[in-house]
Amino acid sequence: MSRETISIQAVSKAFRTGFLRTKIDAVASVSFHVNEGEIFGVVGPNGAGKTTTIKMLTGILRPDRGNISVFGCSPKNRQARSIMGYLPENPYFYEHLRVEELLRFYGQLFGIERDILDQRIPKLVQIVGLEHARDRRLSRFSKGMRQRAGIAQALINDPKIVVLDEPQTGLDPFGRKDVRDLIFELKNQGKTVIFSSHILPDVEAVCDRVVLMVKGKVLDVGTLEELTGSQIKSYEVIATNVSVIPKSVDSHRNQGGATFMDLVSEDALQECLAELTESKARVNSVTSRRVDLEDVLIRDVQRESDQ
Repeated sequence: MSRETISIQAVSKAFRTGFLRTKIDAVASVSFHVNEGEIFGVVGPNGAGKTTTIKMLTGILRPDRGNISVFGCSPKNRQARSIMGYLPENPYFYEHLRVEELLRFYGQLFGIERDILDQRIPKLVQIVGLEHARDRRLSRFSKGMRQRAGIAQALINDPKIVVLDEPQTGLDPFGRKDVRDLIFELKNQGKTVIFSSHILPDVEAVCDRVVLMVKGKVLDVGTLEELTGSQIKSYEVIATNVSVIPKSVDSHRNQGGATFMDLVSEDALQECLAELTESKARVNSVTSRRVDLEDVLIRDVQRESDQ
């Protein structure tokens, strides 16, 4: 059984903003844990408290209440920080540096010996796909290239825990796939990966477990199977020779001589099939669409808004 890498217990954080110093609760009594060697996703809409939570578990922010431990230590502890790699959502780099100079700078901050950096830096540049830009200054990097450089920076100390805040921001589909592949490779190396993202298909593709946050609260934590279950969201019927669209059909379209019909319940499906059979239409296929992470998130957001 995997041991806990990070434990977050009843953590809260508030900020004061504006002239009147109005109190804003960014995170309210959040609790979850991350197991060693797993890929853990932090998901939620804008303002859910994802980045605040990540900053607390990396030791950048101190919680107002509650407790956070990293392998039993405070995230402020020097030992805990030495085994973490962190990519913030909007990383800031010295514009005059080249990527290898950037990595050497951060490596020296960690106290990594020069000969180790000489071996590690070229490998990291290759892993994140920046070999072609090794002689280019960061001021000339695109958003996607900056993200790649940031991921390399997060790995410079060969951390046990890698924390990535929106790592796929600014990347094209090929770049996103590269990041997914890299995350899998980090897991294969035995590392624990925590990342937040609003690109839910990418979360579904890589995460072992996910925490869903809304308005600073945790609404769900679990595996994708636990969160989405086996619930069917809708059905699609493809048929030909359709003379009349059944009343139970929610929406439809015609394409290539066939009619594609969407239905939102099993009762509607049975009514549709009965009408199609009666009208002598030919049913080519019936497929079901299962609930995905986006459906779960939207459902939880709506429930929270209704309260």
